[in-house]
Amino acid sequence: MADRSIAGAAAPTETTKQPSKFTTFLKRLVTEHPLGTVGALITLVLLLTGIFADSIAPFGMNETAMQYRLALPNERYLLGADELGRDLLTRIIYGARISLIVGLGATILSTAISLLIGMVSGYLGGPVDTVTQRFVDAWMSIPGLIILMVMVTIITPGIFSIIVVLGVTTGIEGSRIIRSAVIAIKEDAYVSAATAIGGRTSTILLRHILPNILAPTIVLFSLRVPGAILAEAGLSFLGFGIPPPYPSWGGMLSGDTRWHMYAAPHLVIWPGVALAIVVYGTNMFGDALRDILDPRLRGGAGRFGGGKTKKGMRQRAAQLNGGVAPGSLNGGKSQEPQTSGPAVPREQSPDPPGS
Repeated sequence: MADRSIAGAAAPTETTKQPSKFTTFLKRLVTEHPLGTVGALITLVLLLTGIFADSIAPFGMNETAMQYRLALPNERYLLGADELGRDLLTRIIYGARISLIVGLGATILSTAISLLIGMVSGYLGGPVDTVTQRFVDAWMSIPGLIILMVMVTIITPGIFSIIVVLGVTTGIEGSRIIRSAVIAIKEDAYVSAATAIGGRTSTILLRHILPNILAPTIVLFSLRVPGAILAEAGLSFLGFGIPPPYPSWGGMLSGDTRWHMYAAPHLVIWPGVALAIVVYGTNMFGDALRDILDPRLRGGAGRFGGGKTKKGMRQRAAQLNGGVAPGSLNGGKSQEPQTSGPAVPREQSPDPPGS
């Protein structure tokens, strides 16, 4: 009997399966960041619309029908028609593809440039940092719109040209944020230890510096996507962006549309609404990503657990208190802290004389 009890006690206990990181990420996104969830849905709709524009659009991109010129929203054209009789909904759908390509392409290029300049300048310091930052200061002293217009004028207009111009101009400016983040952590113990054992500069930058500056990088990336979309729309509105007949949301707000906007206000309302919704959604989703994927929260209840909600704070406190969450006893009310050691009796008043 004793052997059976010992064998039963020694049997391994069944452990519960932990949810995947992606599942936990989605749960935190929905529960802790409702606006970020809405932004994620908007970003997903933009992504799917840009990819499957050919299948979603009810008409061709440049299909015209002059008998429906400047038509108001109706059964045939849900959002109306433009000055050439083209379906406005179709143009907005194909414009989403242009915005997606320009936004992601320019943002990826600018983030790579910012990381390259900022990490090298911040880590090496000295004359390299001084020369690099003086160049960045001189670049930032020139108005960005003028740089964009001059560079677009020099380069042949097109989607690739817009991506390169936006990526280079914003990448140089954003390098200062990356440099500041690198300077803040390059004197930490793990970086000093990697340097002391003879680690190469490239290894230290990629394995120790880069993972710990992911938070500002995510912020930069999330803010640059809507910024690139807005910049492309602004350039197209001024006539320096995507050339016709490719539909661009900014280009749909300029040109002949300005001459018909009072008689047919839907020509400017729907492209403007689409632009505003996409910019808002990508901004909200980027902020949520910054809060959830911050590498400084790695380990324990950090990276994908806990959170800023009351439930997450109680879970963290339970881990620190050995599994007992504060407020779980006494009906959810917090208990007074108890001191260790023998109890100290109250000081009693002396008995009155004659007792």
